[in-house]
Amino acid sequence: MNFQFNTNSPIYLQIVESFKNSILSGELAPNSKVLSVRDLALQAGVNPNTMQKALTELERLNLVRTERTSGRFITGESEQIENMRKEAAENEIQLFIERMKKLGFEKKSLLTIIEKKLKQEIQK
Repeated sequence: MNFQFNTNSPIYLQIVESFKNSILSGELAPNSKVLSVRDLALQAGVNPNTMQKALTELERLNLVRTERTSGRFITGESEQIENMRKEAAENEIQLFIERMKKLGFEKKSLLTIIEKKLKQEIQK
């Protein structure tokens, strides 16, 4: 996993978001083992306490689970992952619609542009 941080939000939240995106996209497979806190911290170039805080938050979100003697694993709950993917898509679409409204696009012209772009993507 490639971590790139900015100064806009706390690093642990950026780590959570990176993990969440990797899980929702399927980059991190369900039930796969997560590296140790120390190894992840080294990989990300952060303090192990920061990584621990991020993993604790991922557990709270039920995206990661801890098995006492085996370590941490990505959730295997495919329905939850799919629901989170849909929620993320809806949020992105809502943000897009709001930005387009600010640019002065109306519903009909926006739909036309989206349909045209989708056709172009399908033809690739």
